[in-house]
Amino acid sequence: MKVLIVEDDAAIAANLYDYLQALGYETDLATNGTSGLRFALADTWDAILLDLSLPGMDGLALCRQLREHAHRDTPVLMLTARETLEDKLKGFDHGADDYLVKPFSLKEVGARLEALIKRYRGRVVTRDIQFADVTLDPATLVVERAGRALHLPPKCLQLLRIMMQSPSRVFGRAELEAEIWGDALPDSDSLRSHIYTLRRTLTANGEADLIETVHGIGYRLVAPHARPS
Repeated sequence: MKVLIVEDDAAIAANLYDYLQALGYETDLATNGTSGLRFALADTWDAILLDLSLPGMDGLALCRQLREHAHRDTPVLMLTARETLEDKLKGFDHGADDYLVKPFSLKEVGARLEALIKRYRGRVVTRDIQFADVTLDPATLVVERAGRALHLPPKCLQLLRIMMQSPSRVFGRAELEAEIWGDALPDSDSLRSHIYTLRRTLTANGEADLIETVHGIGYRLVAPHARPS
């Protein structure tokens, strides 16, 4: 999932960027309203984190341009130090979907962002994704296998989530690479290395291997009892 951060405070922007990257989001950053609007229109985003007080063009004007002139319905979470009811109502009036007052918790940003994206995609009800004895919470991105917490790098987490959403389906290498890296395609060994790391983490306590390599095509998840003996 792709999130655009429009924030001119370097420390806040860096914290948001690092936190969302760790959660598996693909993120980009604009540090003023003018470039923020240009970035917002140049690509397709799952959500935008938008500061209100920005140089060049403030967040209210940016959001209104996005809604009324560009007709984009991308979810917008406004981040601002302005906390009065009037300020919040003004934000919603200009097209914001949610409003969070600074200082804020990064965990709350993550939770609100996840809720906005689910609502935008028509998946308001949150349920854990489960395959065999592996559980993934889509809201918190916590992964467990038989009650054991798994600590996965962001791209391995993305791989697992993609495959768990369509168990038993064969995912081609090119499809997975496009999902994880977008247009910045990796070298030929990157996907294989991430699959290896994911497989090693899933089987660290001697559990059955759930990832099947479909030679010449790609990978899929297969329940242990479904594997040929």
